Amino acid sequence: MFVDAKAMYPQLPYYEFPGQVLAIELYKEAGIRACDIGSYMLGNDPDTKEQLHADFEFTRLAIPRRVYTQSHFDIMADALIAIKERAHEIKRGYKIIWEPPILRHFQAELAPIEE
Repeated sequence: MFVDAKAMYPQLPYYEFPGQVLAIELYKEAGIRACDIGSYMLGNDPDTKEQLHADFEFTRLAIPRRVYTQSHFDIMADALIAIKERAHEIKRGYKIIWEPPILRHFQAELAPIEE
């Protein structure tokens, strides 16, 4: 399942990783693990080393077949509703403080950007 994080956090620029913000908020709200499918995953331009700008900023929730019950989906829905209700309170996203030379999407370290 893909959630449009850019629509949820229109105030955040791509280089503050709205898809990752939503993934982190889901984990904090309900222990739900998700991942960014957007600029964070896209990485940097190999020549300029500048952050690439994805056309979309999604958060992906992997839902295996025949594993979750209705109550699991209710928890996911309730978490997304709660996060959406306070999405306007998020003023800044995250910055990368360390990243490996490859596969940064899996191993990079992030820190919140202070206001």
